[in-house]
Amino acid sequence: MDSIDFNDGFIILIDKPLRVTSFYVVDQIQKAYKRTRKQKLKIGHAGTLDPLATGLLILCTGKMTKKISQFQDMEKTYSGTFQLGASTPSYDLETEVENHKDISTITQEDLERTRNSFMGYQELKPPAHSAIKLNGKRAYELARKGLQPEMPLKPLYISRFDLDTLQLPELSFRISCTKGTYIRSIANEFGARLNNAAYLSSLHRESIGDFSASTAFSLDGFLEKLNSNVDVI
Repeated sequence: MDSIDFNDGFIILIDKPLRVTSFYVVDQIQKAYKRTRKQKLKIGHAGTLDPLATGLLILCTGKMTKKISQFQDMEKTYSGTFQLGASTPSYDLETEVENHKDISTITQEDLERTRNSFMGYQELKPPAHSAIKLNGKRAYELARKGLQPEMPLKPLYISRFDLDTLQLPELSFRISCTKGTYIRSIANEFGARLNNAAYLSSLHRESIGDFSASTAFSLDGFLEKLNSNVDVI
């Protein structure tokens, strides 16, 4: 790998581990490259994953960074779990579970009708606990101060929504959708459309376009090869 100049332009697939940011992944690779090559690496990722999510990050280096927007525009597929019968302010487990509700009257027909209502074009509000800018400030900065910023509706398209309802109150899902989709918002809205509550309890990004997490490096595995100058491309 010592002969490879990543600044010529490469795509690196990383399976992001739990509880680290997408920026952390980029930063660790930049530092390892500078340490082993004695030069800076131009690198960026094609779509953020929340710290509580795992799965595919597409990293572009050198000249390939010009194509990041092309990867961002590709359809993405996610799998994970919703938890019925409660909600959280962040729509996931970043914040405390609250608003507990009885789910005993929810039927399989209710779940299927609600699942089907998400197919196709949708407009959903992103979570207030997100990095979206409102009047120059990140929404999460306002939310963490106890404020309730008014979030704008965002258009999206869902082409696939598989749902396993056999382990209530947990729902397992697989969703394929357009860029900019907050799966947390789908979880929260799923509960609302049931006249109940729900939040996202786990999330894994399986693919972006034809790129799959199943063929990606673990972060530790990639860093080990980079540090030892073993071929990774």
